[in-house]
Amino acid sequence: MVELAAQRDEGVCVSFNEPLMLFEYSLDVFKLARVRNLYCTYVSNGYMSLEALKLLRDSGLDGLKIDVKGGREEYRKYNAADVEVVWRNAREARRMGIHVEIVYLVVTKATDKDEVIEECIERHVKELGPDTPLHFTRYFPAHLYYEPPTPVEKLEWCYARARTAGARFPYIGNVPGHRYENTFCPECGKLLIKRYGPRILRYRLTENRRCPKCGAEIPIVGRYTHKPLWAAFL
Repeated sequence: MVELAAQRDEGVCVSFNEPLMLFEYSLDVFKLARVRNLYCTYVSNGYMSLEALKLLRDSGLDGLKIDVKGGREEYRKYNAADVEVVWRNAREARRMGIHVEIVYLVVTKATDKDEVIEECIERHVKELGPDTPLHFTRYFPAHLYYEPPTPVEKLEWCYARARTAGARFPYIGNVPGHRYENTFCPECGKLLIKRYGPRILRYRLTENRRCPKCGAEIPIVGRYTHKPLWAAFL
């Protein structure tokens, strides 16, 4: 797999289901990828020990996307888990120099309460900083849970609340073609990166990663070019 990635891609990503179940495999993949100068990313629920996080970092982890599944009560009720572990790991990953992005899945009648979402936004800005990307993802019925899909209007409300609270790079996910799956300059509002689902259609940052209109520095990571690319996480 790593050999194939080295021929046609810029990095590797361990994803789908929960990659922590492939923990030792992930370590091996990252070590091989690092030797070939590929970036290494992880799409996880973030529920790991600090020792495991350090092993991932030492093996080459560059970027970590963490799903936050509600607040304290939602974690206790639906996951029999402690939300503080997730926020701790997000903070520690940033401290280690790993690029972190947070995704909040807005599940109808489960994680869609206004006060829970607002609490998540406040913690995100306070503990991870306003430049850390925050995605609000649309839920669709699957398996044994059949509540209606998340209304797009609810996701737009989440986006607006995040911007008001100080988050500079919020997004809406699982709504292909929506305006807010794009990256805008947080200073002047210029469209900088146009997306459709996981695909980058247009890239307008300068070579030194600044907004071409107002000159604001955009803290984006990765080996980006002006060619269409597949996004690392989404």
